[in-house]
Amino acid sequence: MTAAPLAEGRQRRDRPLVPGRPVCRYEDGRFVERIETVAGECATAMVYNGQDFAVLMTSPEHLEDFATGFTLAEGIVDHPGEIEAIEIEDVVLGVEIRITIPDERMAALADRQRHVTTGTSCGMCGILSIERALRPLPTMPPGPPIPAPAILRALAALPATQTLNRQSGAVHAAAFATREGRVALVREDVGRHNALDKLTGAMARSGMTPDDGFLLLTSRCSTEMVQKAVLAGFAVVVAISAPTTLAVELADAAGQALIGFARRGGFNIYTHEQRISAG
Repeated sequence: MTAAPLAEGRQRRDRPLVPGRPVCRYEDGRFVERIETVAGECATAMVYNGQDFAVLMTSPEHLEDFATGFTLAEGIVDHPGEIEAIEIEDVVLGVEIRITIPDERMAALADRQRHVTTGTSCGMCGILSIERALRPLPTMPPGPPIPAPAILRALAALPATQTLNRQSGAVHAAAFATREGRVALVREDVGRHNALDKLTGAMARSGMTPDDGFLLLTSRCSTEMVQKAVLAGFAVVVAISAPTTLAVELADAAGQALIGFARRGGFNIYTHEQRISAG
């Protein structure tokens, strides 16, 4: 059977960007209000023949194209003609992509799910439902604010601590910095999620706690990174790249200060700016 024709305009969640979000920008020693555009992100459940397969965090656009490419890239089918239908449905917490494939392909997929391995770039491997992927997070307790100059000091010091990246130029880092801006611990990995897991594990094994410091990330900050950071106890997360819409929403609900575009000259505070002080 051939794939059903793709109807124009059927992707109701084509909202890749959210313009006009107010943020607090720290720059040149002071806080200013500005408007930023934030990239869209949604929980996307891949469902084959009625069976949950995986949940991925995606940009909410061109989802039929994504469904076709994902199905081919994962070797679930060999050619597009084996995809019998694609339906995209909004659900309470995200989107379900419902894909129909031949029975023999489904049987092979079911067998494959019993032998799942984890890749380097997936932050939610093995999670099959949106409800589990977006489980409720605890609320971060209040604490003394982190001085903005300390964040800039830690950012300046971080590159010198990235041993693997200096050698390869191909790995991410997750670091714990004290409220004075000293980089106390760094872990690196080709996967940004892996780097954060390594840092959390190293801190737990050494008895370090995140209560009096903050998390530094050399990557963008998406949903999985906020989830991991909240569960690890980081009330302040500083990323050198941008956050996504869903990451901002989750951080805001959890009481976490989420900082993006952290560079030498300043940074954007997307949520809970009371956790950051000017000096």
